[in-house]
Amino acid sequence: MAKFKTMDDLDVAGKRVLVRVDLNVPVMNGKITDTSRIDRVVPTLSELSNKGARVVVLSHFGRPRGRVNMEFTLKPVAEALQLALGLGVKFCPESVGDKAAQYIDEAAEDEVVMLENLRFHPGEEENDRMFTTQLAKLGDVYVDDAFSCSHRAHASIEGLAHLLPAAAGRLMQAEVEALTAALEAPEHPVAAVVGGAKVSTKMEVLGNLSAKVDLLLIGGGMANTFLFAKGVDVGNSLCEKDMAADALNIIGAARERGCEIVLPVDGVVAREFREGAQAFTVELDAIPAGSMMLDIGPKSIADAVSRLQGCKTLLWNGPFGAFEIPPFDVGTTQVAQEAARLTREGKLISVAGGGDT
Repeated sequence: MAKFKTMDDLDVAGKRVLVRVDLNVPVMNGKITDTSRIDRVVPTLSELSNKGARVVVLSHFGRPRGRVNMEFTLKPVAEALQLALGLGVKFCPESVGDKAAQYIDEAAEDEVVMLENLRFHPGEEENDRMFTTQLAKLGDVYVDDAFSCSHRAHASIEGLAHLLPAAAGRLMQAEVEALTAALEAPEHPVAAVVGGAKVSTKMEVLGNLSAKVDLLLIGGGMANTFLFAKGVDVGNSLCEKDMAADALNIIGAARERGCEIVLPVDGVVAREFREGAQAFTVELDAIPAGSMMLDIGPKSIADAVSRLQGCKTLLWNGPFGAFEIPPFDVGTTQVAQEAARLTREGKLISVAGGGDT
């Protein structure tokens, strides 16, 4: 396994520690619907605080597109983090600059500081050197505990690691160790589930996986792009039509490597993406004009379950459908429940990770 520094390699006592986490939690009607991402970073933050560090939490939330949009403020997330952590969490309405520095300097020893949404600044996603330098001025040490964002070359992820002594947090450490073990010496057959909205954000992941796994099950909006590339009329479904050639290249490369790409054979469609929308199951050659495919159908679920039952190792990244809103969560839930059952019974080694996973 490749060597990487962990928190065991850092002296944090009395130091300002910038901790990049992923607190991009799901919110509906102003309420956090799942606190899993908050709960998972508690061990890292607690350990750093107990070691005498002045902990500064960095995160993004949603897609404010480089400008201040209070719909995406992290303040409610800071309140939820305080409950989970059992320590005071002091929310700063700025991400960089003098006010942020003041909040950090004036925080009590048993307080954690959370800065405002990093994506309120265009420099975050652009990995701008000046913005990265402004962030680095707020800390003495950098800890990356945002495994689900680690593929992004953003200022708070890739940039800071070059400017401050850096190490992996406990969540990042656990994720990397588990994933490395599953990839370096997996028990075959190996399946990978890759879902999510866009092929363009996971091109490298798909290419790498097709060289390592026996089955690659593709879901979510990405599946629509692959289906479109194969000539399926996907209606108004989320689809990157300009990535069709890339999708075909991935299919061809996977075939040459002995990896079978598995796409949906039916789907759940609706004209609107909202709770309570009228939804129905269709074959892929019968997606109505004006409708969107928002989940895999029962035949696709049964196919995925059957294939997992014949595998020994599973890597899972992303949902099969728009799982945030019922009834479009059924495909993801049912396949995940079967994977969990097989894992509990010792029949499958499963590693799951990623933004929505």
